Amino acid sequence: MKNKYWQDGEPFVWATGAALTLILVLTFALLFVIVKNGIAVYWPADLVHFEMEDGSAYLGEVVQTTDDEQAGIRHQVKIGNRDLYPLDFKWLTEAHIQQKTAPREAVLLERSAYGNFYGYLAGLELPSLEVPATDNPWARFKSALAALGPGLEELQDIQAELSTLNAQVERLDGKIAKLVYHDKEADPQMAALQRRKESLSQEFQAHVSRYEVRERDLMANTALFEDAGGRQQTIALMSVIRAYRPNDMSPVAKTGIYLRKVWELFTAEPRESNTEGGLFPAIFGTIMLIFIMSILSFPLGVLAGIYLREYAREGLLVRLVRIAVNNLAGIPSIVYGIFGLAFFVYGIGSSIDQLFFPEQLPTPTFGTGGILWASLTLGLLTVPVVIVATEEALGAIPSGLRESSFALGSTKLQTLTRILLPMASPGILTGFILAMARAAGEVAPLMITGVVKLAPALPLDATFPFLHLDRKFMHLGFHIYDIGFQSPNVEAAKPMVFVTTLLLLAIVITMTSSAIVLRSRMKKKFAITND
Repeated sequence: MKNKYWQDGEPFVWATGAALTLILVLTFALLFVIVKNGIAVYWPADLVHFEMEDGSAYLGEVVQTTDDEQAGIRHQVKIGNRDLYPLDFKWLTEAHIQQKTAPREAVLLERSAYGNFYGYLAGLELPSLEVPATDNPWARFKSALAALGPGLEELQDIQAELSTLNAQVERLDGKIAKLVYHDKEADPQMAALQRRKESLSQEFQAHVSRYEVRERDLMANTALFEDAGGRQQTIALMSVIRAYRPNDMSPVAKTGIYLRKVWELFTAEPRESNTEGGLFPAIFGTIMLIFIMSILSFPLGVLAGIYLREYAREGLLVRLVRIAVNNLAGIPSIVYGIFGLAFFVYGIGSSIDQLFFPEQLPTPTFGTGGILWASLTLGLLTVPVVIVATEEALGAIPSGLRESSFALGSTKLQTLTRILLPMASPGILTGFILAMARAAGEVAPLMITGVVKLAPALPLDATFPFLHLDRKFMHLGFHIYDIGFQSPNVEAAKPMVFVTTLLLLAIVITMTSSAIVLRSRMKKKFAITND
């Protein structure tokens, strides 16, 4: 009986089942930790006012509570107010707390600088805003923020005009530099370009002056706040992104704030060293990187796999190529980054600059990191996966189908395009899914081929030629590394780490799920039956 137990392989069945269970548990644990810490970041938590036995007072959000055998119960409180305190967080011991309250009038301000402010409204100074008089200071404060909207929109319009003028001046500088490079300073076109540049520069300065005057006018509107200890701080209204009193809000109102914050995450730019604000540039850069990488690597990998499986004669050279491809799939990604820097950036990029942009040198155009070189580097990193998947998918098709096709008079190309590739497409898409998922999470090669902490402009915009492959870009994976390990305030950046991780995971799952659905449909369509 015992020998039969081992001969039937029962222990191995249990071992494989246990391994699968362990993998599933670890996977769901990972997802639970990320979702739990990421999805609740933007929920407006209640503010707690702490009165300590030493006479000090603090107001903020309770982030976590621990129970230590020696210190007892301790609360980590986000007290914010970076313009008043040296740290965003403070640990308070329960034994030293004299009183805890949740005052309804406690205010949370989200600001464009210095992070959140927690305090109480003490006064308003509105020299350039017309706000209806009321006995309710909070209602008047909210009305002032609403009245500030048109002025802020005007500043945004001026900034857009400045950006357009700056782009026009840069194009003129390029044309002037080209004429200078070709020794055509006396060309009549040079004088016309100089006059046009001077006109644009004057217009630019006029817009700058207009912006400064309007900004100074809006900055004069301020609010006076007090922290929990009574210290006063004057805050310009135009620096306030959002203001609310969470202790005085219903669940429906809090849900509205939560949804607005989530919308800001997808549409706004980051602020406060990337620890707050939105992630639109990083989301856009990540998706565009994957898209360009897929266009470059997928066709190349499929064609190489087809040649190795269907056309190349078996021999020593083909076996060596297969070994090389399999080994390339296991090379550390940083090695690809070094190769991309040396070959694409310093090799091809510098050659392009010398051939097409010599007048811009020594300032590089393509001879520096950019989204094109990063995409090509990731394409090289992922193409072995596509090659192997294509070969395996074609090799899994019974040889009888090929022979039947040839017997009916089909050529090799017709057999390949009408029978083999459609039937192998589910397996090929599997390789594409794996390549896409790996590219989305890679960071090391991007750090030396074009990714940056904060990109001044997107690779795709409304400025001719619209697609700017030489521009640097932001990436969600690098964003996680940057705020998690390079931020000057790691504790304050921790919530954004989980949010960015959750977002990156959602993008990968969405893109791979779409590919899996397409693969399943193709698998059903081209399935081999015995009928």
